Amino acid sequence: MSKDNTQSCCEKFKTSIGGQALIEGIMMRGPEKDAVAVRTGDEIKLEVTARKIRPKNSFATWPLIRGAVNFFDSQVVGVKALMRSADLSPEGLEEEEPSKFDLWLEKKLGNEAFQKMILGIAVFFGLGLSILLFFMLPMVIVGFLDRWVHNNLVLNLIEGAVRMCIFMAYMLLVSRMKDMKRVFAYHGAEHKTIRCYEAGLPLTVENVRRQTRLHPRCGTSFLLVVMVISILVFSVASSLLLMLIPGLAALRGTFWYRLIMILFKLLLLPLVVSITYEINRWAGRHDNWFTKILTAPGMWLQNFTTNEPDDSMIEVGITAVQAVLPQEEGADRW
Repeated sequence: MSKDNTQSCCEKFKTSIGGQALIEGIMMRGPEKDAVAVRTGDEIKLEVTARKIRPKNSFATWPLIRGAVNFFDSQVVGVKALMRSADLSPEGLEEEEPSKFDLWLEKKLGNEAFQKMILGIAVFFGLGLSILLFFMLPMVIVGFLDRWVHNNLVLNLIEGAVRMCIFMAYMLLVSRMKDMKRVFAYHGAEHKTIRCYEAGLPLTVENVRRQTRLHPRCGTSFLLVVMVISILVFSVASSLLLMLIPGLAALRGTFWYRLIMILFKLLLLPLVVSITYEINRWAGRHDNWFTKILTAPGMWLQNFTTNEPDDSMIEVGITAVQAVLPQEEGADRW
């Protein structure tokens, strides 16, 4: 992986604006609007939608609840934007005959309900695959060790190590896929554009180009912290469960013990996501030696999930960011 030789100017403020790489495009989320910008040849197609703002006293804004709510919301919006970018991309603009099954479903459900169903299925399978690969698989693998390893902390540490190995192997393999190289380049353009905006510089291709493609508030870093926090939460919570239900330890080494532990840890996932969100939120608002250490592994991982963009990709990033800037200056401060 080539070293990131670009430099970032001094950060003047931290913005809450964040984004996601799409198929030949970028999605940006601002405090008031969401934007999808997709390059179609020499043009950039832009679609902007107003965000639904939650009331300040809503339970969805409470600490340790907002993390899970925002994560699920971002998954839905991200998948929807990804599907839209596929339609807007040059390949997607080519007319394709819908299948008989698609026509039948659309006729039975109606166009809007059909689109919602497709979106729901995509989100379900996306989250399901992540949970299956990064959580259930390590749990099942390490579960067979419980008849020999009786220390709960050691078991959870081994499970965490297996989870991290699977995660790193997955990211490494994906980064080597030809089709993903351009997506990761758009990911780099997203980061560079936000870096330029946070530095208080005019959003020009030249200014954006010389920014670093690494950003501490990246979703990739968030997932890495989730992996680490899960080790701590699963260790403490499973130990408490064994203390509260002494008879459960007698089942150790059996199918039922493993099943109970897997289901118990899966129920803890929203808590893990919420704790991670609060940690990332705090780290994103502070600059000191501790936050630099905390964000360093995620920043390093971005060397695999971002590539240097070309100028045409940077133009897409600039278009997306400019579309979601708030009317009131400073309203997007993190």
